[in-house]
Amino acid sequence: MIASELRLDRAAMKALRVTDPYSVHRVVYSLFDDTRDDARKKSSEASGILYADRGGDVRLRRILILSDRLPAPTVDGTHGAVESKPVPENFLDHDRYRFSVIVNPTRRDNASRKLVPAQGREAVAEWFIERAGNSWGFSPSIPHLTVGRMSVMRFRDKRERPVTIGTAVVEGSLTVADRDRFRESFQRGIGRARAFGCGLMQIIPLSE
Repeated sequence: MIASELRLDRAAMKALRVTDPYSVHRVVYSLFDDTRDDARKKSSEASGILYADRGGDVRLRRILILSDRLPAPTVDGTHGAVESKPVPENFLDHDRYRFSVIVNPTRRDNASRKLVPAQGREAVAEWFIERAGNSWGFSPSIPHLTVGRMSVMRFRDKRERPVTIGTAVVEGSLTVADRDRFRESFQRGIGRARAFGCGLMQIIPLSE
């Protein structure tokens, strides 16, 4: 896996027309060749790209990226700057980590089968704790779990269809319960809306 940071200054953001969440998605994905075959494109197979928009100010925007291949050093050969380094082989061998992640907390309604967003910080925390234990291979420390900024992304995709994605920033510490699942969670991301900046686990090992 490759960890990268894309930095976009004011001129790059203007030239690349970075104005909404979809334009950030477009710019990030333009750094990579699509290595999937036709069968993988038609399936739910992951793209191998995760990112988290760290934001910034009018002068500089920073976007963290985790990928299974090396990105280009710039966007379109001209704009922005990308710094990349391999994730150390033993990075996922620790038992405890501090983490921060942007998630799209949703549940599927049993009757309508529609996705329903979790409402409020307590509901998001409950959703996160449940999913972590059942699917993601780790147990968050409940006393240290915090749900920070909650927001809604609204934009139009490349087909001009309206898209609405609710997000929340969840932070705290975790203990690895299932090493294989935890590795997959880190490499593939967690939750939904991973193509639009959700699911990238930003983790720092904690001393044993």
